[in-house]
Amino acid sequence: MKFTAQQIAEILEGEVVGNPNVEVSKLSKIEEGQDGSLTFLSNPKYQNFIYTTQASVTIVNATFVPEKTVATTLIKVTDAYGAFTKLLEFYNQVKLNKTGIEPLSFIDESVSYEPDLYLGSFAYVGKNVVLGKNVKIYPNSYVGDNVIIGNNVTIFAGVTIYSETEIGNNCTFHSGTIIGSDGFGFAPNADGTYTKIPQIGNVVIEDDVEIGANTTVDRATMGSTIIRKGVKLDNQIQVGHNVEIGENTVIAAQTGIAGSTKIGTNGMIGGQVGFAGHITVGNNVRIKANSGVTKNVKDGEVLQGPLAFTDSSYAKSYIHFKNLPKIISEIEELKKEILNLKTNTHG
Repeated sequence: MKFTAQQIAEILEGEVVGNPNVEVSKLSKIEEGQDGSLTFLSNPKYQNFIYTTQASVTIVNATFVPEKTVATTLIKVTDAYGAFTKLLEFYNQVKLNKTGIEPLSFIDESVSYEPDLYLGSFAYVGKNVVLGKNVKIYPNSYVGDNVIIGNNVTIFAGVTIYSETEIGNNCTFHSGTIIGSDGFGFAPNADGTYTKIPQIGNVVIEDDVEIGANTTVDRATMGSTIIRKGVKLDNQIQVGHNVEIGENTVIAAQTGIAGSTKIGTNGMIGGQVGFAGHITVGNNVRIKANSGVTKNVKDGEVLQGPLAFTDSSYAKSYIHFKNLPKIISEIEELKKEILNLKTNTHG
């Protein structure tokens, strides 16, 4: 799809300097600009590229004054970075604006859905499912029975959503995500074997949640596993049964959260963090990568370490850890001096 500089300026409420009719059909970095591409300049360190870029159109701040001739058409806006971000969102919406039910997909006759539904080939939608407006279900995805999905939800290829899951508005699920698989519940027997505990709960995902590729959210044993409004989960995260993650908490890749743990609001959790089960993590908590959390955490704490403790204590301890060989050597010298003193005293 092609847009003229003038059309883009109207979207961004900007001013065209150059050819308003020049057309662009793709985006590029300013240093990699090509004919027919759109780029932007906001960081002064890249300013030299404005004079050499082959991009047809460049978004710049309104305060930008070229020091020499530029070949690219300029669109002057109040905030070039913000305007380019807005344009990326618009571009993404246009690119993903698919509708219709493709051949070789299956949707049960009992499903409630809107005319703007997109259902890709080989996707499956089970019985009594309710789909809101502007739902996009890409190929090879599975939506089980009795699932409820709100408005403006995108389910990318290869996502699996088990039965009874409830999903709010404006959510995105990336490829390989699994929502509602059984929680890890097994009762040990006297002979060393295990009996599976039926997992009869569900998963509830509120509005504005985004879940990355190959992340798994287990259904509750009873009740619900709950992902609150505004949560963002990275790729390859494991969320155990009956876990609750509070509003606007963000979690990086390869984190594992054991069953029945409650994480508060506005948390920031780094990659490869491990949470023990049945603990409570407060609000506004920061946990650095590769940490292990085995007990309750108070509001506002910053944690780090394989067995995580307060960040300030970890930093002090780490200084001593780096100096451990020297400290041990000094202790050995002191032991020798003490032994010599004792020998001389008793001698």
